[in-house]
Amino acid sequence: MHETQKAVAQTVFAGVADKVMVCTGAGSGIGRAMVDGFARHGAKLALLDVNGESLARAERELHERFAALDVFSVTGSVADDAAMTRAFDAIRQHYGRVDVLLNNAGISMNRPTLELAPDDWRRALDINLSGTFYCCQQAARIMRDTGGGSIINTASMYGVVAAPERAAYCASKAGVVALTRSLAVEWAQYGIRVNAVCPGYIRTALVDELIARGALDADRLAAHTPMSRLGTPEEIAEVALYLASDAARFVTGHALLSDGGWTANGYL
Repeated sequence: MHETQKAVAQTVFAGVADKVMVCTGAGSGIGRAMVDGFARHGAKLALLDVNGESLARAERELHERFAALDVFSVTGSVADDAAMTRAFDAIRQHYGRVDVLLNNAGISMNRPTLELAPDDWRRALDINLSGTFYCCQQAARIMRDTGGGSIINTASMYGVVAAPERAAYCASKAGVVALTRSLAVEWAQYGIRVNAVCPGYIRTALVDELIARGALDADRLAAHTPMSRLGTPEEIAEVALYLASDAARFVTGHALLSDGGWTANGYL
């Protein structure tokens, strides 16, 4: 990166260095890119993922790239409220504080609604919505006692607009947007900002797999996107960095779309 660009990036993301950042779903995809982004800007990292193997790999790779990086990892499911209580207790014991929560863990759920099993409905809501709530609550209890912080929930453009065969997913992500706004209003008194990032179609390993087996049509998705391409995890990480930084210190209760213009495009 050019020196001028570095200076601009440091200015835009001021206030991130040395902050304790917790990221759920940190082992892969958007969460992994978020972790890298915050590591580059000097944050202290607490990584949380249900997959212990991907978590260990992420921690190993981070240490290889950033030798002096402070990383603490916890394995657990965000859908398990007791596990999240233990996880945040461990993080508080290790770091003493939580400054930024990236609530990124989530799953997709693409089924014809007449065939959607109750267990699939519950799983989407348990992970995407309830899991977000449990982590928000745990982080906010710590932030309230330590002077505030920033919570960034990963919602989706499908929390703002709808799509067929995604009833559980749309409902869960719309719930995340509404939860974000409610908590922002309630917790502003504690110095806690709560925002959401709403990605469009992003080229993660999961999306690449769906494209490879024909479940998604990459060309069709790109054609509907005014920017004519899918996004990258790194681009979503940049949005999270902005929302966590001092540049966004008067931003709360906002759901920021990063979808290449998908939701603005009414032309099929």
